[in-house]
Amino acid sequence: MATLYRVLRANRQVVERRRQARHPARTRPELIATGPGQVFNWDITKLPGPARGVSYDAYVMIDIFSRYIVGCKVAATESAQLAEDFLTDVFAVHGVPGVVHADRGTSMTSKKVADLLADLHVLRSHSRPHVSNDNPYSEAAFKTVKYHPSFPTRFGSIQHARTFCDSFFTWYNHQHHHSGIGLHTPAAVHYGHAPAVPVARQQVLDTAWAQRPERFARRPEPKSLRLADTAWINKPEPATDQSEALTLAA
Repeated sequence: MATLYRVLRANRQVVERRRQARHPARTRPELIATGPGQVFNWDITKLPGPARGVSYDAYVMIDIFSRYIVGCKVAATESAQLAEDFLTDVFAVHGVPGVVHADRGTSMTSKKVADLLADLHVLRSHSRPHVSNDNPYSEAAFKTVKYHPSFPTRFGSIQHARTFCDSFFTWYNHQHHHSGIGLHTPAAVHYGHAPAVPVARQQVLDTAWAQRPERFARRPEPKSLRLADTAWINKPEPATDQSEALTLAA
């Protein structure tokens, strides 16, 4: 038998003979935002409840350019109706973006969400199956939440989870200095206050220099905090024509 297969291999005749499903290759999403309000990314994460087997679902949406959490909703379950209501509430407050990106969870791919986005002329974008790198902003935000010292081992009730998320994301938006946006806060970038931050810092340093110049070896200048002009989901390689990516400049 070994000799038979050796001869077949030599003649390239050992092939798969079973009938197997062939899945088409998934297109890698390539999205770019050049300002707030252009591309929103959302996902759902589990929050541990008061007992084993009990959990709550946190629906969270983030603006990929500013990293601003534009919406958070904690529910006892996950459903297409809750997802539709969540998106509707976010759009009513922060406006309708050009693109909404999500993974391929059942709520994200549901007909209710698809119909809502189609009615609003919002482009739907989805991650490839089993590719977490296609959903980087939501995954990074969830890691920040769950690795923070204030995150409890378990939430005593759904109201406890809601109160925590309200407090945490208020801190995240307005006090957390995000390394991905030049150590600015998401709120400063989202509402266009970031350019004024270096000016204010320079004024403080100039005042300190004028009052006590002997404390400095040279005239102080604020540390450069560069804010990127673009935010990408899967930035193309240099050899790729970037014009093919979805550009949503204002």
